[in-house]
Amino acid sequence: MPSQDRPHHRVWPKRLPHALTPPATSLWDNLAISARRYPAKPGLVFFGRVTTYPQLVAQAERLAARLHALGVRRGDRVVLDMQNCPQLIVAHFAILRANAVVVPVNPMNRAEELKHYITDPDARVAICTGDVAAEIAKADAQLPEAQRLAHLVVTQYTDAFDPQQAGADAPPEAWRDWLLTRHPLPAMASGRSWAWDEALAGDLPVPPLEVGPTDLAVLPYTSGTTGLPKGCMHPHRSLMHNAVASAAWGNATAENVTLLVVPMFHITGMVSVMHSSVYAAATIVLMPRWDRDLAGRLISTWKVTTWTNIPTMVIDLLGSPRFAEYDLSSLQHIGGGGAAMPAAVAQRLQDQFGLRYVEGYGLTETAAPSHSNPPDAPKQQCLGIPFMSCDARVVDPTTLEDLPAGEQGEIVVSGPMVFDGYWKRPDATASSFFERDGRRFFRTGDLGRVDEEGYFFITDRLKRMINASGFKVWPAEVEALMFRHPAIQEACIISARDAYRGETVKAVVVLRQDHKGQVSEEDIVAWCREHMAVYKVPRLVQFVDALPKSGSGKVMWRALQEAEAAKP
Repeated sequence: MPSQDRPHHRVWPKRLPHALTPPATSLWDNLAISARRYPAKPGLVFFGRVTTYPQLVAQAERLAARLHALGVRRGDRVVLDMQNCPQLIVAHFAILRANAVVVPVNPMNRAEELKHYITDPDARVAICTGDVAAEIAKADAQLPEAQRLAHLVVTQYTDAFDPQQAGADAPPEAWRDWLLTRHPLPAMASGRSWAWDEALAGDLPVPPLEVGPTDLAVLPYTSGTTGLPKGCMHPHRSLMHNAVASAAWGNATAENVTLLVVPMFHITGMVSVMHSSVYAAATIVLMPRWDRDLAGRLISTWKVTTWTNIPTMVIDLLGSPRFAEYDLSSLQHIGGGGAAMPAAVAQRLQDQFGLRYVEGYGLTETAAPSHSNPPDAPKQQCLGIPFMSCDARVVDPTTLEDLPAGEQGEIVVSGPMVFDGYWKRPDATASSFFERDGRRFFRTGDLGRVDEEGYFFITDRLKRMINASGFKVWPAEVEALMFRHPAIQEACIISARDAYRGETVKAVVVLRQDHKGQVSEEDIVAWCREHMAVYKVPRLVQFVDALPKSGSGKVMWRALQEAEAAKP
């Protein structure tokens, strides 16, 4: 356990222990227990349709039985590719109930990116929504037959709500085509497609629950400075710890009404919101993606008490011309991360609504929070203090020795929320950890400092990474995709300032000689939109004759980054 004499213990919430002992059960048990305790309680609300906790269990068990009948066994990896919707929660728990492993995938990914999420985890089954099914089928068809999917289960958004829904719970008009379209089942190159109602039909036997705290539960992928995204091996126990700790930190009870709009394919939405809410038996009001006026209506109508977000969402909602129509008085807890909350906006929340915005910090490798501000004593533009059961330090990146308060170094963390390692990447795992005082510390790659009270602040990054509205963009991954463009000889990805997103993606490109004058910056952007997730797409493209190189021939990306930062 963390040392008991750390500076941040002086600001620790008095109602909470410094560490906790999470349940020694599987994540599935949280849903099953909440359903038994609260048989009539709304578990989910999606465009006006309410699903109770027992109904959630029944659907998840039927899908788990289907997965078992399709050959999914203990430890098998199943791809889950959806925007927020009830089916994502059903499918997530169904995979766990089938004793298998969830591989969450960002639905903005394109076929070229999706191939890796099929082949690297050796997935044979995928579950998705109709709007991304064709892209998965396209990726699957480009793979060798031995690596293709055997089954694809496809749901439509309208499987979960009434398309005629009106009033405060109605979808935004701009979403109606996207949400209401029922896409045809794609033909698979070697496997079979299943419609959602077909997959849940029948009276198939549910397999025995065989998994426990130490079994692999989720394999979320994170990119890095080099190569393709890496799978982070999270057993049930690491997610369980942070789900329970998040509930305790935010005073969660079964009376909570949670607005879930941060994506559940991301570790924060999955653990700190979905799993934490299910553990507490809270009511989850679901949004598939962000829309400020829908959020305002839902908070008002359903008396939302808890909202985890990224700061740009709050800024957007406060800027709505219809903001005065919304009643936010039910909100008791608001916070998030991914980017710093501007001081003026935080102050407005405090002055107008009595809400203290609670910022936190975490990585895919740490099952979301490794740090969070104490709800009663938050600091602005601050990562917070080490989370429950977490030992966090600032060390010299070279010697790995602890640094005193105020000095910049690498943030490292140890605790039950830290993942087991990278899937099939023992070298990457070994280089990301070190031992100290009998504990195993994970190197975050983020540079920061800790003040005299024990609050952590991020100052820089050891790793190349762009943070665009909370989405992490790894330049090496974008560069690797861009090199497939026939006109591109070289490309270097850097960040550029953006008034709304904080940072945005910029590509500095050298064109092949025979393509110069024939390809425009707009052509490059359009190609990128077809081949990568939209948040990775360069918003800015600059053509140059050559990229700066070191004596060894490496592209000097930092020189380009510094030149961009120096612009007025």
